Parts: sequence; C-alpha cells; structure tokens
Amino acid sequence: MTRKRFHGLKRVKFRMSWNKYNLYNLSRLKSTNIFGTFFQQKWAAKAASRAYHGEQIREGQWQHMFSSRVNGVIPMDHKYLAKYDGSEQATGRGSGYERQWNPKKEHRGPLKLPYMQMTYAPIERRLDVAVFRALFASSARQARQFVTHGKVKVNGKTMPYAGYLLNPGDLFSVDPDHVMFASGQPKTLEQIRAGREVRRRRATMSKVNSIARQLKKKEDLKQARRNIAAAKADAKEPPIQKAQGTAAEVYKLRKMEVRKVLELVNIALDPNQKRTNVKSKQRLRSYKKALGTFMVTMQKMEIKAMEREFDGLIVQYKDVTGDDLRKALNPKGDEETTENSEKPKFDRKRWKFEKIAEIKAEKTAAARSRMKPKERARLEKLEIEKRIKGEATRRLREALFESRTNPFNETKPYATPWSPRPYLSAFAFIPRYLEVNQKICSAVYLRHPVARPGLAEVPTPFGPETMQLAHNWYLRRR
Repeated sequence: MTRKRFHGLKRVKFRMSWNKYNLYNLSRLKSTNIFGTFFQQKWAAKAASRAYHGEQIREGQWQHMFSSRVNGVIPMDHKYLAKYDGSEQATGRGSGYERQWNPKKEHRGPLKLPYMQMTYAPIERRLDVAVFRALFASSARQARQFVTHGKVKVNGKTMPYAGYLLNPGDLFSVDPDHVMFASGQPKTLEQIRAGREVRRRRATMSKVNSIARQLKKKEDLKQARRNIAAAKADAKEPPIQKAQGTAAEVYKLRKMEVRKVLELVNIALDPNQKRTNVKSKQRLRSYKKALGTFMVTMQKMEIKAMEREFDGLIVQYKDVTGDDLRKALNPKGDEETTENSEKPKFDRKRWKFEKIAEIKAEKTAAARSRMKPKERARLEKLEIEKRIKGEATRRLREALFESRTNPFNETKPYATPWSPRPYLSAFAFIPRYLEVNQKICSAVYLRHPVARPGLAEVPTPFGPETMQLAHNWYLRRR
C-alpha cells in the first residue's frame, strides 16, 4: 500500500504548513461547490476543514473539545450610551418620532458576527497550535515535535504535552536555535558534510581532553600523596635537636630554653592580652607551674630522663598555645635569617616619578575646581574615551571584524548566515489573541479568540458556508 501524500496536488488537502505545495493549493482554493445531499455536504466540509484545523488530533479527542458555545464581542458606542438612557427604543410607529436615514453617516444595518468561523476556536488554545501561530514552527506537526522534545516552556517550566490548553496570560517560549531552524533556509549538502566534519573533530578533541584531565587528576593525586608522606615525615621529627656536649653544658642550655619558654608564657598571661580567654589562662598557669618544677628538679635527673621530660614539656606547650617553639628556641636560625634578609633599596627614579605624578595631580585638581560644570563634564568624557582606547578596544575591534567577515557556523542545524526560508511571507501573520516577541522567541496568550462584527479571530482559509456545514456536522452529534 502506497503512502498518501501529505501535500497532494491532485487530491488537495489544505494544511497548517509553510510548504510551497500547500501555498500552491491555497492559491487554487475556490468557494466550495454545493453538491449531493445535505449529509454529503456536511461531511465534505468537515473533511476539508479538519485537514487544516488540528489534523494531528484524533477525531474523538476533537469531538470532546468541541463546544457549540462561541465567544463573541459586540462593540457598544460609549457616546450613544452616554447620550440616551434607552427610552428612545420605545418610540414606535405613530408616536411622531421619525428620523430620516443618512447613508453617509449610518449603515443600513450592523455587520454580522461570523459565529460559524469560530467552530475550531478550542483548537487555538492548544500549545502546539499556538507555537505555530506565533511563527515559531513551520507547521503544526513540527510545533508538536518541538513540544514533545522538551524545547517549549510554559511560564518558565518545560511542557512536554502538545495538547496542553493555554489560559489567558500564559507565557510560552521556544528554544531560539529551533526557531531559527524552523524559519531559516535549509542547509545545502556541502554545509551538512562540513558540519558533520566539525562535530566529528570536536568529539575527538573532547575525548582527548577528557583523557588528559584524567591523567592530570592521577598526577595530582600522586603529588598529593607525596606531600602527605613528606608532611608525616616532618611531623615525626622532634621539634628541637638533641643537645650535645658535657652534662653541665646540656643542663645550662636546657635551663636557658626553659627561661625563654617562661618568658613566652608570661607574655601570654599579660592582662593586656585580650585574645586569651579564661580557660587558656588556666592551662598556661598550670603549664608555668610544671616548668618551675622542671627547673628545680632537672639538676637531679639523668640526661636521658631530663631530655625526655623536656620534650614532653615542649609538646605540651604546643597543645596549650598552638604555637611552635622552634623559632623561639633557635636563636642562631633567626640570626641567619636576619643576616640573609636584604634591606629594600631606595629607588630614586621611582620616587621622582611618583613625586611628579603627585604634583601633576594637584595641579589638575586645582584647575578642574576652577572649571565650569560643562567644561568639567567634557574633560571627564575625554578622559573616559582615552581609557577605553587600549587593549580592550583592540580586542573588541578584532572580534567585530571576525564576526563580520566569518559569519558562517557549520555546527548549526540551519544554513548560516541565517536568512528566512522561501515562501515565508505568505504565512507571516500573527493572530490578535497572541503577543509575540521574536527577539526572545516568546509569546503571551492574551485571551481566547472571539468573534467581532465582520471579523473572526480564528485564522482559516475556508469561507463561512464551509465552516457552517462543518459546525452543523458536529452539532448533530450533540
């Protein structure tokens, strides 16, 4: 079985599409020839109109949506309402009230409301139809595809249901790349091949970069392990080297170090030290008492026991204060660091340059204070322009030049530079019930479509006779 043509030229079906064959069929559209019985006329009108209005919707679903009630608007003349109270409508024949009809000022009768043209008004509430009406898709089927693929948002949230019925005030937006793809010219075969090559190269580079990142992570992990091992090795070393020499020299050295520690403890216990809290002071006092006991009993101890006791006091000091005693108990190292440290040299040229800059700044400030407001604003504007000129301006110019000379982008799904697709102008209209912003690819569903005198807001290529027959077809099922 052969597949039926969606845009046939022999068996014509009008569609919600920007296709060139559909445009050709619409150009051949004529008033419906009335033939056959009334049932056949209604069925033919229903078949022709349903091919355009919601052909992607099941018939049962549309019958559930159909309503015989139609929204209409009757304009009221505010001047007439303000002038009369309605009593003039009661003046009939024989009352003496008679007005001559003026064809220049009045019409013979008000325009009729095309209620039958509003048969398919409920379909206009659907999200996919609204996306097509807002010119964000080239057909109702493509709009349905955009919705089901998650490219459409309603009030900021992704809406994957094409049959979602919009309410007045709802804001829906479509992904800009997909809108440009739908409304732009298709790519040529060469552009398609070039885009595939660019995407293949980018995929290869992304794989290479991912491998490089993994290797770098491994190297960083190894380096971190080495640093941790080195830190553990440093932590195992004693804070102070063992003293060497005779017993008297060892005792003397340790006594001097204990006095230095006592000086540090006294500084920490100074009442002017606001950072030291009550608990820290209690720990420092108990530590000071232990140092005094050690100084009294160290002469009676053996060297090994004394060294062990001293190392314990050093570790306890770090626990109490959190500071390291290596710098305090290693004066030679401090002397070496002070000797190695170089004094900053006096740079006469720099001083002279700064002095001249200060004098110039003072002079310009004094001159600016004597200026008029307009002259001062002009001077500030010139200074801002001078600041702008520089590296940033050069980069901006290069970027603009590159964007002008090379606007092509093979990775896009549409032809670049972008241009509207052919035969778009014939379908480029927006209904009254939509407010569209093409710059951000968003639109607002303002209200439900209504019928006005001489105007129906539901776009349709069919005449009132066809729509009336279709309306009667669905009325018989109610």
